[in-house]
Amino acid sequence: MIDGQRVAVAMSGGVDSSVAAALLREHGHEVFGLMLRLWSEPGKKGSGHNRCCTPDAVERAQAVAALLDIPFYVLDARAVFQQAVVEFFLDGYTSGVTPNPCLECNRHIRWGFLLGKALGMGATHLASGHYARVRKQGEQYQLRRGLDASKDQSYGLSMLRQRELSRTLFPLGAFSKPETRSLAQRFGLPVAQCPESQDLCFLADNDYRRFVREHAPDALRPGPIVNQKGECIGEHRGLPLYTIGQRKGIGIAAPEPLYVLARKYEANTLVVGGHVELGSHRLRAEKVNWISGKPPDTALRTRVQIRYRAKPALASITPVGADAVEVKFDRPLRDITAGQAAVFYQGDVCLGGGEIQP
Repeated sequence: MIDGQRVAVAMSGGVDSSVAAALLREHGHEVFGLMLRLWSEPGKKGSGHNRCCTPDAVERAQAVAALLDIPFYVLDARAVFQQAVVEFFLDGYTSGVTPNPCLECNRHIRWGFLLGKALGMGATHLASGHYARVRKQGEQYQLRRGLDASKDQSYGLSMLRQRELSRTLFPLGAFSKPETRSLAQRFGLPVAQCPESQDLCFLADNDYRRFVREHAPDALRPGPIVNQKGECIGEHRGLPLYTIGQRKGIGIAAPEPLYVLARKYEANTLVVGGHVELGSHRLRAEKVNWISGKPPDTALRTRVQIRYRAKPALASITPVGADAVEVKFDRPLRDITAGQAAVFYQGDVCLGGGEIQP
């Protein structure tokens, strides 16, 4: 960790960002805290507050900042968050993919809006409580997995580029979650036992199906459910309500369990089949971000992770132009889902990632 810099810490009122701020303070940095006020649904189904920035969370972050004797500011990012994340989420389901809003939040909000604000306030770096690491090798910055594999968050950071990495610090990258909680106790922080944060922070009740039904009703058109032979065996309630690999909730009685194999949006058709029919050896990813700043010249042997908690799988990657790849897995994967990220690793180094295509 570099010494004596002016560092803005993205604070949430949770244990991870609080310990990150405390560690940076202990290492002699000039630290200040920034918290974002993000868009949330109106309060009829919940508190009316985004779960990342409830009044309680703001109070906890303020208390930590006061204890550490650092300045603390709350920035209003509701409008940009709604446009960049919420509308992206709804547009994805409307267009036939399962979007990853957390990745877009990191891209546009944390390392877009927030980093810009931090630099404008005189910071040299933005720090967060993510479990990942940044290392400089020669003139290149690398994104590496956090040392605690169970907490590694590099998957959701695969959209970072050299510019962002050169201004980013991850103080928790070498720690495990229990170690972080122990550090919180050592620093006397009042957040040592705070629960984990949740995804889809803007939903009032964590029900994405209800959210899509209310905010993008045109995306939910009933249509046929067919088997691999094209035979109609039922009717679905709207393709966005189903996910690849889903078994429960299909609503069809069959001799063996049925799984969602594909969603064909042009025909508004849901394809289902047995367990043995799940999986594919291939995917195509577009909008690929290569963290090094340029695509490889030749095909690569890497491990590819297709979901945040998925096990990385061995594959061959063939670049197609500057921002697309064809991926061929050694073994078929059952949960390849359009709209999610395919993220590429060599050892613990994240090479980048792109959006899985239908």
